[in-house]
Amino acid sequence: MISESTYLAAKMISGTLEQYFAEQVAGQINVTGNAYFPKANIIESIIDSAFWASLRREEGYSPKISIALMAPGTVSHPIRFANPVRFTPYNLVKLSPAVIQPSIHLGVWYEGNNLMIWGTTHDIPDWCLVLEVIEPGLLVVKHKRHGGYGKFVNIAVLKGDQIKMIDERNLELTGYPQLLASLLGMPSRTVIDHTVNMLVELAVAMRRHARGGLLLLVPSNQDVWKESIVQPIGYSINPVYRVLADLVAKNQEDTLREDILKSIDVIGGFTAIDGATILNTNYELLAFGAKVARRASHAPVPKVLITEPVVGQEAELVDPVKIGGTRHLAAAQFVHDQKEATALVASQDGLFTVFSWSESLQMVQAHRIDALLL
Repeated sequence: MISESTYLAAKMISGTLEQYFAEQVAGQINVTGNAYFPKANIIESIIDSAFWASLRREEGYSPKISIALMAPGTVSHPIRFANPVRFTPYNLVKLSPAVIQPSIHLGVWYEGNNLMIWGTTHDIPDWCLVLEVIEPGLLVVKHKRHGGYGKFVNIAVLKGDQIKMIDERNLELTGYPQLLASLLGMPSRTVIDHTVNMLVELAVAMRRHARGGLLLLVPSNQDVWKESIVQPIGYSINPVYRVLADLVAKNQEDTLREDILKSIDVIGGFTAIDGATILNTNYELLAFGAKVARRASHAPVPKVLITEPVVGQEAELVDPVKIGGTRHLAAAQFVHDQKEATALVASQDGLFTVFSWSESLQMVQAHRIDALLL
């Protein structure tokens, strides 16, 4: 029997998630006739068990698990257990070491009135509910991006008693950079072979080292950005690092995802150095450890509009010194002075903010997107 949940957040969000999947799948033209609409009681039970599993430890390790709600016959080449096991916190923790690697999911389906773990899979169908245990008390509900490429689309983030339901309608605000459109599942111009989104992967790489970082994305074939950087730059790259740029330029079927991600990791590593890492829109690495300074004859950035694509979160106009630390202030000032640039800021506590200039609003916007990157 599916047991009564004891995690309040699971009860609160399960109905909303059922409605989300029903609306999303119903709105897709190419969804197969056997598409599964997860029901609220099933969603609630999965979230409840995963939450309590996240608080346990196995041989000193906190579990990291990806759970996919799907029948075993809907995908190719799954690993099926001869004897499926009950979907319980205990069994989730015991099996978690087998699915700690990215893109491996525990397959869960129901037999009669019981939820059962039937095996593992790399392949999952579109719109399949995926629940990922990130760390103790932190869960993310997501689904595969339509078309199968790129990072999964986050739907909701649950952290203890906090619930953040992602609101893709926030894209209706003007001036959103392409990075946000991609993370919210919209079509992206920066996809290579339908496998890698450059800005998304750069953001993930920046968060991975957990030291905080600042990446400035400046227009190619322009040097005006140097007017907002203290000279001389401590760590200029000469000649510029073009490995990622060359891979992007190929845009061929034989372009390897692994090669692109390795190059992105190299660039992401430089963002751990104090100062700004500078990349142009051709993905050429120009410098790192750079110090941002207010451009001559330009005023300090007056106000910044902070947004977060979360249901119920309203845009807020604030003084730039209240956004965060020195990286945030430097990013806001740089974008204020270099309006064609974009700045990405990773905080040591996991927060992630994208700064861009809104031409229609004539101000700097700070987009908090950490809920989308988990």
